[in-house]
Parts: sequence; structure tokens; C-alpha cells
Amino acid sequence: MQLDPTPRILVVDDDPGIREVLTDYLAQHGYETEGAASAAEMDRALAARPPDLIVLDLMMPGEDGLSVCRRLAGKGPPIVMLSAMGEDTDRIIGLELGADDYLPKPCNPRELLARVRAVLRRPREAAENEGPAMAFAGWKLDLMRRELIRPDGRAIGLSAGEFALLRAFAERPGRVLSRDQLLERARGADADVFDRAMDVQISRLRKKLDDGSGLEMIQTLRGEGYMFDVKVERLNGSARSGA
Repeated sequence: MQLDPTPRILVVDDDPGIREVLTDYLAQHGYETEGAASAAEMDRALAARPPDLIVLDLMMPGEDGLSVCRRLAGKGPPIVMLSAMGEDTDRIIGLELGADDYLPKPCNPRELLARVRAVLRRPREAAENEGPAMAFAGWKLDLMRRELIRPDGRAIGLSAGEFALLRAFAERPGRVLSRDQLLERARGADADVFDRAMDVQISRLRKKLDDGSGLEMIQTLRGEGYMFDVKVERLNGSARSGA
């Protein structure tokens, strides 16, 4: 039996002390790690051997973390963003630009390890527990590639967080899901994400699901939560009906 390769983590931070602490700690817990002091070094590492996840500092000289996140969102490895500022606005912007999770600095390495494990677990759970794809309103969610396919056949990249959130909706069409239920499904029960951040995730998904037809698949029920208001079919033959 072929063993799974060791996940590779790239830690991008201009502070050499923090970079060393985080790479060493993650390496002690079974990950292959590499450090980069800037976005330019990160790009060289990505070109040489793409990692499975990037731990990315927000404030860096040269190209900052938000710019990197915007550039890689939906087409690069999942990103856990770190910021010494720790402001709600920074967290919202980071998630809006495609970060899969966010931690304020200084962060506890144990908490970072938990977040890294949760983010890396999402695509594997999809592959092991789901069929190959789900279809709804002419769209297709490819569970193996983590891609959203428009009715016109164009593929749309999803961050790990967006994919997990859309999968949570598609698994429960026609049901009202509270923010807490969505957060637990999409970001892990240990994630400290507040209501506004969930609103940002929903807004991003709505934009990606807009094909100009006027159909609003994600409905907001004030004071209750959200509902995926379409019929969902698994492409292996079973179907679930929406409201």
C-alpha cells in the first residue's frame, strides 16, 4: 500500500525568529516545512515545489500578505494568515481575499497546528466521504478537484473555506443552517470566526454563483441563518431535494 506523502508547509514571515519557531514546531508534529522571508522567496519556493499549505504573515516588506492572498486565492495552496495587528477589519479583509483561516500574532503554535490540520483535512474528507461531484441548477461542484463548474462549463477556483462552505450547503439543501452550524462544518469547531466573517464568506460565494440568471441559491433568513434553495443531485445517482 502506498503511503500518503508528508504534507509540506511553507511559512512566509519576515521575522526570522517567528519563522524558525513555527517551522520547527510544525516539523516536530510530522510536517515537512520550509521558510520564506518575503513574497519573492515564497514565489521561488512555489515554483520549485508547491507546498500543501502556506502560513502567511500579513505585514511584510515589499509585497504584503493581503496582496499575496489576492494573487493566490482560488489557484494556489490554502492559506492560514497571521497578523500582529489582530484587528477585526484585517481578519475580514484576509478572509474576503481568500484566506482559509486567520490567527492574530503572537499565536500559540499549538493553535496554529490545530488550524493547519483542520484546513488540510477538508479536501481529504471530501474525497473520502463524498461522491465525485454534486450538481445543482446547471452548476457542478467537483469534490475531488475542489472546483465549481458554471453552467457554461467554465471552472471557478474555490478556496478551501469557500469549498467547505458550499459543500455544507449542498449537503443540506432546503434546510435552514445557523451561522454556528455553518462555521462548524466549514471552518472547524475550533475556529474563532465571528458573524461578520461568515457574512463575508457568504457574499464571496454568492458572487461566484452569479451567472446572470438572477437565481439566488443562498437565501438569508433574518434571525435564523441561511438556506441553499435549490435541488441538489449527486452525480452517482442519488438526489436530494431543496425547498
